[in-house]
This record gives sequence, structure tokens and C-alpha cells, in this order.
Amino acid sequence: MYKYEMHCHTAQVSRCGRIDAEELVSFYHSMGYSGICITDHFLNGNTTVPSGIDWGKRIELFMEGYKRAAAEGDRLGISVFPAWEYSFHGTDFLTYCLSEEWLYNNPDCLEWSVSEYCDRVHADGGYIIQAHPFREDYYIEMIRLMPRHVDGVETLNACRTDFENKMADKYADAYGLLKIAGSDNHVGRLPRLAAVEFSKKIHTLEELVVAVKSGHGRSRLYNIK
Repeated sequence: MYKYEMHCHTAQVSRCGRIDAEELVSFYHSMGYSGICITDHFLNGNTTVPSGIDWGKRIELFMEGYKRAAAEGDRLGISVFPAWEYSFHGTDFLTYCLSEEWLYNNPDCLEWSVSEYCDRVHADGGYIIQAHPFREDYYIEMIRLMPRHVDGVETLNACRTDFENKMADKYADAYGLLKIAGSDNHVGRLPRLAAVEFSKKIHTLEELVVAVKSGHGRSRLYNIK
């Protein structure tokens, strides 16, 4: 089986990240993964990218984690795909299949409502997974569910409790949403990792999303010794 990480962060862009992009890729390579999606926190989340500077420069800085990871992936032979985690007051949306050019061309995207963001992403061919929808923490005032605006749900998150993951799974079943697994990795080695597995190698992010939507992937958690 070919394993793919759908949710991880670099220290270059995610302020809460504790591992450089190159080290992150090397770690997943050592764990036998075939590919990873770099989902650094977007500019409305816990990012290292400063506000108050030119939009183009902000996007350039935001893409640094992915580009460094991709270069290391090319060297090691592991696929690295660009994505991001869009945040709205503690509610997070993993966003796939939009380009760097899309970000440059939408400098007003931080002014959109969360529903408008989802609609615009879909209109332009993007794909949205709600990350850890039942996460509870001191800074999250409420759990927000938007089943009519997302394509799927992260039902196995390696950094969340089994209860939170079970509730996410029930939510996905109730609304007929697709399910994925993600480690939400900020540090490298964790007590457990998540992956979506496929019987064949995936070469592009678009191919990865199509395979998930077609039901060809299997979500799993792995305990790491």
C-alpha cells in the first residue's frame, strides 16, 4: 500500500510548527510514506507570515514551507503537494487543488465570510476537508459544522482524542461526507501517525483527491514506537 499524509505543518510558515520543512519530508520518507500534503496555517491562522506588507510578498513567504519541502521531496523521491489550512475562529478547513497563482489573484480572500470562502474555492476547482471538526480547546468558543460547504471530514486525526475522532466519523456518516485521515503533524515523530492508503502510487494532488472521492483510499492510524 502507498501511504499519504494529508495534514502536516512546517516551522517556516506555521508558528506552532517545530520542524523544518526538509526534516519533515525526511521523517515521512523514513516512515515509508509515498507522499505528503503541506497544509501550513494560512494567513488568517497561526502563521509566521507578517501582516501589513505587500500581498504578493505575504504569499511568497507563505509558500516557502511547501517549496522547501518539495525540493527535499524531489531529492528523496517522495511526492510533496501544496495545500493550506484556512482558519475561522478555531474552525479549520484543509484546502486542496488550488494553485499559488490563485492565492496571488485573490488578495481579498481574507475579507470573505467563511461560507463565501468555501463557495469560491469550489467554484475554482478546489476541494475542502474540515479538519478535526470536534476539537475542543481553551481558545475555541464553539464547535462549528458546515456540512453543506465542505466535501469531507478529517475523521482520523492522530493528535485528537478517540472521542473527537469518533464524533467526526458519526458526523461524516450522518451527512454523507467523505472521510480522510491526517496526522496534523507539527513536530515530526508523534506517538501515532495517520495516512490515507492506496493500492497504487499517486503522482499529483488532483489524482490524490480524485482517488479519495472515488472511495479508493483507506484511512488508518498507526501507533509509532
